[in-house]
Amino acid sequence: MKTIDIEERVAKARKLFKEDGYNCCQAVVLAYNDIFGIDDETAASISSGFGGGMGRMREVCGSVSGMIILAGMVSPAADPSDKTGRTRNYALVQDVAAEFTRMNGSIICRELLGLVPMGSRMNGPKESPEPSDRTAEYYRKRPCEELVGMSARIIGERIKGYLAVKKD
Repeated sequence: MKTIDIEERVAKARKLFKEDGYNCCQAVVLAYNDIFGIDDETAASISSGFGGGMGRMREVCGSVSGMIILAGMVSPAADPSDKTGRTRNYALVQDVAAEFTRMNGSIICRELLGLVPMGSRMNGPKESPEPSDRTAEYYRKRPCEELVGMSARIIGERIKGYLAVKKD
């Protein structure tokens, strides 16, 4: 059974985002996909549309979406008739989202980026679907790399627990 170094995975997620150019969701998923036997191309493809708060709509933070994708691997709910499995999965999703919210005040991309006031229900200006150029200014004004690291750490703790239980 595989053991993981969470800090190494956090550093990997941050690198995937900042240096390799993956979006926030992809960076979190690609930091852990190997544990679940998912190849990089599949992991990057599955998570590609969640960057920028779901296709740059600035909804749920992509790094949170990455945690949720991985939560489906940690606590799968593939059988729709398995109410117990679905309950466990939803509890895990709520747990990681709540921890992220405690740390950041929100899971909503537009709030985390300061495009609208924290806790507001209003939408920010509509954005182009074209990804932003990754410039020094981009990284200077956005907390995304830090949020990716936080999400990788939060879900990493749950994955580590999953691996410990699976080992027994």
